[in-house]
Amino acid sequence: MTKLASLKLACLALALSAGAALAGPGAAGHHDGEVAYGKPGDPKKPARIVQIAMGERDGKMQFIPDRIEIRRGEQVKFQLRNNGALDHELVLATLEENLKHAIEMQKNPDMEHDDPNAKRLAPKKTGEIVWAFTKAGEFDFSCLIPGHREAGMTGKIIVK
Repeated sequence: MTKLASLKLACLALALSAGAALAGPGAAGHHDGEVAYGKPGDPKKPARIVQIAMGERDGKMQFIPDRIEIRRGEQVKFQLRNNGALDHELVLATLEENLKHAIEMQKNPDMEHDDPNAKRLAPKKTGEIVWAFTKAGEFDFSCLIPGHREAGMTGKIIVK
């Protein structure tokens, strides 16, 4: 194996191990169980549909809507659409977790999310997140691609 091939393989292994460890806040980056803001929903059960558009407009990045009210115990299917010219993502978490995760994303901006509370979309693509909100409180959703949250891509979920 050439030195260049060995270096590429080592870099790939490092990137994959860092991405797996940092893919999301919490243990090993996975949200397969219940966390402070709820748990992954069951796509076979009824869910309220909430459509969220992502994009850029007038020098600002945004989610529409950026404030959502939900009843405790409600399951929601977020239908996501990236109307922008750039990749965007939606990461659902507590504000504290998303701010911490944003710092990790600055260190590893190409981090891919494969968690039930997050979805990254290329321009003009759609996706969905099904989530059960089991606890009352105020929670955050943000685009954690470096610079996007700071440019306005953040929203609030209020669970009553």
